[in-house]
Amino acid sequence: METIVLFLTLFACMGLGLSVWISMGVAALVTIGALGLGDATSLPTAMAKGIGNFELLAIPFFILTGELLNRTGMTERILRLMMYFLGRYRGGLAYASVGVNVAVSGVSGSAPADASAVSSVMLPAMKKEGYRPEFAAAVNASAAVIGPVAPPSIPMIFVALVTNLSVGKLFLGGVVPALLLAGSMVLLIMWNARRGLLPQTERVPRRAADLWPLTLAALPALGAPVLLIGGILTGFATITELSMLAAAYVLFLGLVVYRTLTPRDLLPLFRDGAVFSATIMILFAVVGAFSYVLTVGDLATGLSSLVENLNVGPVAFILLAMLFFLIVGMPMDAVPAILIFLPILLPVATELGIDPIHFGVIVVVNLMLGLLTWPVGALLYVLTKMSGVSFGKLSVAVLPFLAVMIAVLLLLALVPGLVTWLPEVAFG
Repeated sequence: METIVLFLTLFACMGLGLSVWISMGVAALVTIGALGLGDATSLPTAMAKGIGNFELLAIPFFILTGELLNRTGMTERILRLMMYFLGRYRGGLAYASVGVNVAVSGVSGSAPADASAVSSVMLPAMKKEGYRPEFAAAVNASAAVIGPVAPPSIPMIFVALVTNLSVGKLFLGGVVPALLLAGSMVLLIMWNARRGLLPQTERVPRRAADLWPLTLAALPALGAPVLLIGGILTGFATITELSMLAAAYVLFLGLVVYRTLTPRDLLPLFRDGAVFSATIMILFAVVGAFSYVLTVGDLATGLSSLVENLNVGPVAFILLAMLFFLIVGMPMDAVPAILIFLPILLPVATELGIDPIHFGVIVVVNLMLGLLTWPVGALLYVLTKMSGVSFGKLSVAVLPFLAVMIAVLLLLALVPGLVTWLPEVAFG
């Protein structure tokens, strides 16, 4: 009964156009009050518990890192190095777009941040080389999906906080999926290039003498992902401490090495990062109240009994869960979908013998694909604004990329070792 009242109130509020955090808070308040699930202190206590986790501090620092990334010129330096190797191939800028996203994904962990940083450089260059605007926008939108899958990943931190899974294992579990997503995009671009659908990048003489200056300029930028991955593998710092180090490192690059930032630029950057972080923290507060009601209602036990009665095996459950999250990811943003549904479904998956790291990672991959789907695809809106391509044309242009990424998702769902191998090697 508690669960029915909770979700009916939640979807009714969302249907009225209220934001997700208000809808979740109202649903928790109505359920607690109407069914007498606690006294007057239950709601504020549950909300305080929702934000009482030290690892939450990693989120604002990764957000700050993404903001700094947009201002330091790191993306452009990595692009120049990649074009040294890729510029002579047909579709070289498209390949470079995927490569740059893989590189910067190891810094910010946010798809919109990566899309803004990379597309501001790539879109004008691709327009100059004669790429169709909708294809250029589709490549950049699709490549930005890689960011939240590869470490560091803000959605993976959400998964860890609501499920008590290891952040480090989730981060490393996303490495192979991110590379497979990038590989699927490269194959699709290659197919288009061989059909003559992509322009030949203007050939610039490639001199060996140019390689060292380009490498020297890009090397500090490439050091940020090495710092983060090395920190996770060696365990010399926690995820929160690594997020602080990453922000400090990129800030140092901008102020001292590249000198693309001035002290005057810092206050607006800190302010924007703080405001965005506050919107996430209030969401976690209401998730605490929401989780309290789910715990009292014992929904996980009810779902376990239902799955047992239906005699659904692990493979069938994963496929049904992936279909569910694909549908949920279309109208709902990834973060609330993770916070609402993953704590309910993960215990059922674990009871069926599914590795929790595997399940958590493929749920993140699944929901990131929702960033490319109508009607709430955040990346579609970002690239529509940046490229000038209409939302409808861009929605159609990303479909081939979305199709190959769904194929990768299916492969990850059916072959758990692709996700669990690296965490097992690193952590045992």
